[in-house]
Amino acid sequence: MDHLAFPSAVKNSDEISTALFSSSQNHSQRAISQDRGIIVQAFFSADKNLDDLTEFQLLAESAQVDIATIITTSRATPQAKYFVGQGKAEEIAQAVKDHNANVILINHCLTPAQTRNLESLCECRVVDRTGLILDIFAQRARSHEGKLQVELAQLKHLATRLIRRKTGLDQQKGAVGLRGPGETQLESDRRLIKVRIAQLQHRLNKVEKQRHQNRQTRKKADIATISLVGYTNAGKSTLFNLLTKAEVYAADQLFATLDPTLRRLNIPDIGSTILADTVGFIRDLPHDLVSAFKSTLQETSEASLLLHVVDCADVRKRENINAVNEVLQQIQANQVPTLLVYNKIDQVENLVPHIEYDDQNRPVGVYISAHLQQGIPLLFEAIRQKLSKRIVQLQLCLPPQAGKIRHWLYEMDCIREEKISEQGEFLLKVNIEQSEWQKLLKKQPHLANYQDE
Repeated sequence: MDHLAFPSAVKNSDEISTALFSSSQNHSQRAISQDRGIIVQAFFSADKNLDDLTEFQLLAESAQVDIATIITTSRATPQAKYFVGQGKAEEIAQAVKDHNANVILINHCLTPAQTRNLESLCECRVVDRTGLILDIFAQRARSHEGKLQVELAQLKHLATRLIRRKTGLDQQKGAVGLRGPGETQLESDRRLIKVRIAQLQHRLNKVEKQRHQNRQTRKKADIATISLVGYTNAGKSTLFNLLTKAEVYAADQLFATLDPTLRRLNIPDIGSTILADTVGFIRDLPHDLVSAFKSTLQETSEASLLLHVVDCADVRKRENINAVNEVLQQIQANQVPTLLVYNKIDQVENLVPHIEYDDQNRPVGVYISAHLQQGIPLLFEAIRQKLSKRIVQLQLCLPPQAGKIRHWLYEMDCIREEKISEQGEFLLKVNIEQSEWQKLLKKQPHLANYQDE
C-alpha cells in the first residue's frame, strides 16, 4: 500500500475523508501554500509570559503561515465552549473577516468540541498548538520511517476530531434484509483510520525490531553510543555536522531536522563510538509524537552518554533544560549519564570555552560555539572523561620476539609510553578500551603473561 498523503493541519476539515485515503504525492513533494493566520494567546496568570507567545510565532512561521495579527486575552480558567470568552471569540471572528484570514492558530491544546465551536463561529479553520507542531513535523519528515511516525501521530490526533458532515455519503446495502441506514461516513472514517493506524504500528514495530538488533550488535562489540538531545534550535545538527563531517540539514529555525541520523565518531583514548542526532524537544511536546517516535527515542534511552545541547544565549535556557528533562523522563532516559553542552557562546559577552566540573572533579558542562568551531577539543576531553571508565590502563613487558603485538598496539594508537630494558624487553604503558583488550586476549591468550601487576 502506498504511503498516504496526509492533509496539512491547516487544510479544511471537510476534505479529511477524501485526502486521508487518496494515494497522491507524499509530504516531501507537497506544495506548501502560504496561509494567512491569526494567533490567539490566553494568559491564565497575572504574570504574562510573552516568551511563550514569541516561541509560538516562530512555530507559525516554521509552518509557512503569514501572521496577520495577534490577539491576547486573560482568564482565570479556559471556557468550556470556546476556550476564550464569548466576547473574545466574537472579536476573533471579526478579525478573521477584517484581515481575510483563513486559519486561527491558538497557543494551547483545545478539546475537539472547542475547536468545532470556534470554527462554526469564525467560519475559519482552527489549529491548536498540537496540530501546528504535527504539521511542522509533516513538512520536515524526509525518511520513510519519519513519514510513518508523523502520519501515525497525526492519525491519533485526528481520530478524536472527526465530525459528522451532511455529505450524503452513507453506505447502504441493497440486498433483501440488508436495507437501512448503513454505515455513516463518520463511522467509515473511524474504521479506516483504525485500520491505517494498525498498519503503521505494524510497520514501525518492524523498524523498532531492526533498531533493537542494531543496538544489540553494538553492545556485543562494546561500542559506546552518544546521543545528542536538546531543545529545538539549540544547534544540535550544526554540532553533529562539525563532529562527524556529515551534511545534515541545519538552519536557524524550529525543528529544522526531524529524521534521526547515526554516524561513527572517534574519541581520543576511547576509540570508535556512534553519535546519534535526534529530534529537538519543545515545551508541551504532544504525547502522540512521543509515542510515535518511540523507536527513534529508544536510541536515546539506551545510549552510553547524552550530550544535552543548550542555547546559552537564550534567556529561558533553564526552562528549556527542564522541558528536555521532562521528555527524557517520559522516555525513561533520565538515568543515562549526561553532559551539558552550552552552545552559542559567541552570542554571549565575556564567555570563553571552558569545562565546568562538579565537587568530585567530574565534568558536568562544557561551553562551546559550534558555529565558530570554538571549544571542540574541550568537548572531546569532557566526553573522554565521562567515558573513561571504559579505558583500561596497563603496563606490559613484551619480549623482543613479540614485535607483532607491539605493532598491533601502535596501530590501535593506545601506547602512551615506551622504554626498552637492559634485556631488550619493551616496557609499555598502554591505555586501551576494555573491549579491545578482551578481543586481543581472545586472539593471543598468552598476552596475560606479559601484563605487569
